[in-house]
Amino acid sequence: MTKDQLQHIQLTETFVKKTLENSEGGHDWFHIKRVYNNALLISKKEDVDLFIVSLGALLHDIADSKFHNDDDTIGPQKAREFLFGINVDSVAIEHVVKIIENVSFKGGNISQNFSSIELDIVQDADRLDALGAIGIARTFNYGGFKNHKLYDPSIQPDLNMTKEAYKASSAPTINHFYEKLLLLKDRMNTKTGKQIALNRHNYMEEFLKQFYTEWNGEK
Repeated sequence: MTKDQLQHIQLTETFVKKTLENSEGGHDWFHIKRVYNNALLISKKEDVDLFIVSLGALLHDIADSKFHNDDDTIGPQKAREFLFGINVDSVAIEHVVKIIENVSFKGGNISQNFSSIELDIVQDADRLDALGAIGIARTFNYGGFKNHKLYDPSIQPDLNMTKEAYKASSAPTINHFYEKLLLLKDRMNTKTGKQIALNRHNYMEEFLKQFYTEWNGEK
């Protein structure tokens, strides 16, 4: 990367840290940093524009819609205004904005309207942070933040929710494993992402087995 690009990345890191300093624990700066590191790791095995990947990873949750009245437009607009303000090239800005607009899971039933290897990498990096031990911790942190039940056997997971229903769901936290987390392994884009996801997926399945064992008082 050029000296200017490296400076843009440093400015973006500072901006994101400041913007998300009081965010919910699963969507704070540390989440962004983990996703950024995941993206850099995956990029080692791919032929990509590392500048776009870096900015996309750093800005992908700059204004997550679930914390902004489900408005999907705030994040992309905020990113565009910031990048324009630090004189990032307009073509790069639009690529990053497209990544932000398409990176989210959104219930799993929404098709993307844009594709690039850079989006694939940022999407994989973000999804990896929803898996494994970190994924479990983030899921229960958010469930507590929303005051959701841990588990209710009478409320079954819904795998056919619309985007709106997915966002508005108040289902028990355990249901989220089936409605999103356990689906991610088969939705990874890159070889590296798939390999890491498999290990984290298996860890979550073991966690769920133990959870039900304890819930049922079996041992």
